[in-house]
Amino acid sequence: MPQPTPAPAETELPRFPLARGCPFDPPAEYAAMRADQPVTRVRMPSGQDAWLVTRHEDVRRLLTDPRVSADREHPNLPLTEAVTPAGRRAIAAVGRSLIGLDPPEHGARRGMLITEFTVRRINTLRPYVQGVVDGLVDDLLAGPRPVDLVAALCLPVPSMVLCELLGVPYADREFFQHRATVQVRRGVAPEERQKAGAELRSYLDRLITEKEANPSDDLLGRLIVRNREAATDDDGGGASPFDHDLLVGLAMLLMAAGHESTANMISLGVAGLLENPDQLSAIMSDPAAIPMAMEELLRYFAIVDTMPRVAKADIEVGGVSVPAGDGLLIGFASANRDESVFPNPDTLDVRRGARHHVAFGYGVHQCIGQNLARAEMEIVFRTLFARIPGLKLAVPLHELPFKDDSSVYGLDRLPVTW
Repeated sequence: MPQPTPAPAETELPRFPLARGCPFDPPAEYAAMRADQPVTRVRMPSGQDAWLVTRHEDVRRLLTDPRVSADREHPNLPLTEAVTPAGRRAIAAVGRSLIGLDPPEHGARRGMLITEFTVRRINTLRPYVQGVVDGLVDDLLAGPRPVDLVAALCLPVPSMVLCELLGVPYADREFFQHRATVQVRRGVAPEERQKAGAELRSYLDRLITEKEANPSDDLLGRLIVRNREAATDDDGGGASPFDHDLLVGLAMLLMAAGHESTANMISLGVAGLLENPDQLSAIMSDPAAIPMAMEELLRYFAIVDTMPRVAKADIEVGGVSVPAGDGLLIGFASANRDESVFPNPDTLDVRRGARHHVAFGYGVHQCIGQNLARAEMEIVFRTLFARIPGLKLAVPLHELPFKDDSSVYGLDRLPVTW
């Protein structure tokens, strides 16, 4: 057995998150880490230390290791932003609904949701998504140029689809979409974002209360019905997987995960294809290749750099002994550029079809909404480039405002014209 690798001296610890050099690439240091020190101790903004895991093989193994915890309430969970104690409690509260749970509790709650995100279920939403995209592209073509594609298309698509999925009444959708958008825009003052988040949570609290009294035929309504069935099931011990507060937390989680992440993938994908016209031409000449191209865009951009975890026991990974209780940063972006898995990983190749990327995670916590995200991306790219073939960036790439200090990478604005 290899000897444990000692941690670097405190003054030598890299400061995380690391800076990007090229806006389309993860930090250049990741390649050197994969080659020489695939498990590297780093210093977080909070001052705590964590182990950054950079190789594809190690990333996938840790995501299926029962000794690794997703517990958002653990004090050593590494956060990429310095947050107040109240902020950490808010993160933990949302995490308790699903993503911050370990088996077996996680499996019970995920099982209640999984039927809502099957390929068959998502296919029933495709006509609605197509109608949303068609309407927004109609507005683009009728409006002035240049236009910010983030505000005009990338954010509204997932927001409107989430309203349909969660059963937000039509009369409330403008309220919901505005606050959901304010909450994820960095240009908005922190107090305004917090106010929007509190208003959104209060709204979802009321919405779920109404659906508990009269369940509707949507994700939340069906989940409430399943919850009651589980409570009366002889094998269920009379316990409901989701109480009211957990349902509110789940709705907030779905809003955050399904809103900003998809919007960022759409904006980055558009920018990336416009900067690589040969790749755009390849998919437009063969529309059947678009689903395969989406997998390459997901791999290439990997908008979630890392995923936080905590070691529940002593673990050896990449030749390093990680003690129980230490924080782990599972490197999604680095794993998706691993040379041993993806030849020429820094090249965008829409014909690569690399379905074994980890943009959606891996193992029991793999993104439950991935089929919906793929459908939205596919419909947006197919429709946008077919209807506006002359689409181009309105400013040089280096002038685009990338979200360099955000935990979910993307673009704040994407000015385009045609």
